[in-house]
Amino acid sequence: MDLKPDFDVFMKEIRPTEDQRKDLQSGHRILRERLKADEILKDIIVSDFLQGSYRRSTAIRPKSDLRADVDIVVVTKLAESKFTPAKAMDVFKPFLEKYYKDKWKPQGRSFGIEMSYVELDLVLTSAPSEVEYGIFESASVMSDNDLVEAPDWKLHKSWIPIELRQRPDTRAFFTEMKDQPEWKPKPLRIPDRDTNKWEDTHPLEQIRWTRDKNAKCNGHFVNVVKAIKWWRLEKYEEPQHPKGFPLERLIGECCPDGIESLALGITLTLEKIVSNYGSPAPIKPKLPDYGVPSHDVFARVSFDDFSMFYDQTVEAAKLARRALDSKDRIESGNLWRELLGNKFPKPPEEGSSSREGFTPPRGPAVPASGRFA
Repeated sequence: MDLKPDFDVFMKEIRPTEDQRKDLQSGHRILRERLKADEILKDIIVSDFLQGSYRRSTAIRPKSDLRADVDIVVVTKLAESKFTPAKAMDVFKPFLEKYYKDKWKPQGRSFGIEMSYVELDLVLTSAPSEVEYGIFESASVMSDNDLVEAPDWKLHKSWIPIELRQRPDTRAFFTEMKDQPEWKPKPLRIPDRDTNKWEDTHPLEQIRWTRDKNAKCNGHFVNVVKAIKWWRLEKYEEPQHPKGFPLERLIGECCPDGIESLALGITLTLEKIVSNYGSPAPIKPKLPDYGVPSHDVFARVSFDDFSMFYDQTVEAAKLARRALDSKDRIESGNLWRELLGNKFPKPPEEGSSSREGFTPPRGPAVPASGRFA
């Protein structure tokens, strides 16, 4: 069964809480205000913007005592011809010492800042082409709105954030936007501390792709991502990978367009992972990053980790199919709860024979491979 009311409760339980969202907003807004006001940095910064799962609406609630996290990109004017990645990162260290002493540390491609209530990931870039400065200074880039709050988001000069739409010229701006294509900026370049090289990244294309995929999936895609992320977090401590964006990228590859419910989307996505990457044995995928085809987001996922993840997905796909195809309200609810954990609501104690809301099978079950026969 689809059990839409139950899935609505489940999604509410695994999204960041309102307090966590306020902590995220407070943390990133204070950081961004300090960057703009800093005497050393303010003249070399073009703009800053949010990226990652928070902006794409694919973030889930952290478990136990872990803090919510948010990623901030700082677009700088630092030319690669004058600044190596190490030297560029050195420019930001006095700022971090001033405002976040003993709370920051260098990471592979960013700075991590650990506050008592939130974790911030600060990513700096080298200078883009000057002709693209206006793109990165636009409201469409610098807005705090995520893709659920603003599903009409476009990378366009006329796009207006949700909180400013009471302006009298809003309609005129949206009419203009309708008749014009979106901007298509080139990838940004971020420092890799381990290799001391500048590497391409395209967070705006990741946001755009997720927006389009979510629309093709009738608004269910971002929730499919959250549900499968939660399944991994709830059920398995090992392997640690794939997680984060690589896992999200895999889900994007396997979630079909046109899904009519979250339950169906979860089931078909898990089944597609099994059928795509497990014949006759697990095959670690190569998945290009959106906007940077040369970057395989699975490059750092080991084969052993993927193989273990694949075995777990095989069992999850079977369980999801049983839950979806069940005609029994209680049985279906208990199966979904077995798959997704106790954040999924318990089914009612009565009415086990009820078939109301039954959804007939929409696809074949995944055949077991020889490895599990």
